[in-house]
Amino acid sequence: MSVLARIDDLHVSFGGVAAANGVSFTVEQSEFLALIGPNGAGKTTVFNLLTGVYCPNEGSVWVDGQRVDGMKPHRISHAGLARTFQNIRLFGELSVLDNLRIGCQARFGHGIASTIWRSGKYVAAERAIDARAERLLELFGLSEKSGLSAKNLPYGDQRRLEIARALATGPKLLLLDEPAAGMNPQEKNELMKLIRFIRDQFEIAILLIEHDMKLVMSICERITVLDHGETIAVGTPAEVQANPVVIEAYLGEAV
Repeated sequence: MSVLARIDDLHVSFGGVAAANGVSFTVEQSEFLALIGPNGAGKTTVFNLLTGVYCPNEGSVWVDGQRVDGMKPHRISHAGLARTFQNIRLFGELSVLDNLRIGCQARFGHGIASTIWRSGKYVAAERAIDARAERLLELFGLSEKSGLSAKNLPYGDQRRLEIARALATGPKLLLLDEPAAGMNPQEKNELMKLIRFIRDQFEIAILLIEHDMKLVMSICERITVLDHGETIAVGTPAEVQANPVVIEAYLGEAV
């Protein structure tokens, strides 16, 4: 497989404290990769650096041959990165369908002039948005709930909707920040099936932050381990489980 994204020697500090200290790893095409580590290891900081929430003090981020560090978040989204959040961030007052339509705007958006004049470009874009949103509703089992306010969905469906909205942007690399947080065992099993389905259906790479080691070890092909903002290990699940540095820093014992 070829390299889709390259994260090279990222550094960022807050108040003199290094939150990322030379973080480097790659993501290959259509790969499941996990980013793990103890609380405060810098995992979400890395996500924020990748998606433009933070600008690195040093280092670079490349996606499909394009350098994206320092870009605005919407430009990085156009380059092919999309993410979800540990704390679900839906537009709660809007319907399920409208949340998806907003995600689709990143891919099929149109200008102010075409919107005002209802040009042919506007009509074509709106049709494409509707078609993509309806397809995602069907794929994620949300069609019957399309008219509900997002805030009224059960927790598991809210998580599915947030992932579907990220996919609506047409990413090459999907970043999932602790998608299993707050889920019961049955919901976690459904989430594992969903993540596998997403990779196969959309043929994209997935980078996952997750504390549930059973989920990580079950679905991920490679794992990058952070501790105190530094990469301490990269390898397959079996290699990471057997790494004494990882065991000492995070796992505590074999999973």
